[in-house]
Amino acid sequence: MADPTWLHRHVHEPNPIVPTPDPTVILAHPDGSEQAVGVEDLARLPQQTAAGCYIVSTGHGTTGPFTFSGAALADLIAAQVGDGWEYADVIAGDGFGNRVFARELPQPPARPILLATGIDGQPMSRQAGLVRLIVPNETDDALRQVKWVARIEVH
Repeated sequence: MADPTWLHRHVHEPNPIVPTPDPTVILAHPDGSEQAVGVEDLARLPQQTAAGCYIVSTGHGTTGPFTFSGAALADLIAAQVGDGWEYADVIAGDGFGNRVFARELPQPPARPILLATGIDGQPMSRQAGLVRLIVPNETDDALRQVKWVARIEVH
């Protein structure tokens, strides 16, 4: 297994500056091929919600609860990559990242790990993180959440 320490390349401080206005996510397949995934592609996947989610951000305290909505990470990978993957690195435009293991995505999930594009019934703004990785069951200080997802590398 690859060393995941590179995923947290910067101190997890609040980052109010959108790294890029383009919300396109690059999905890197295990064979090295890549494809662009837009918000409209995520909207074509089954939509799920995760209620009762909090954002615990360094310097901002706790906000929420929120209900996030979007495509489950498992559904995107199943549709575009298939089975047999071990983990996916989800990386923000500012370099922050998180590793999600296939074993963390039980089927059917009670609270799915989402690529959220909506919050509290409304489309999420780019400033709020569109597209944002939400891990509803995390217990740390939002270290599993990735704001401004730019790349997903499946291994």
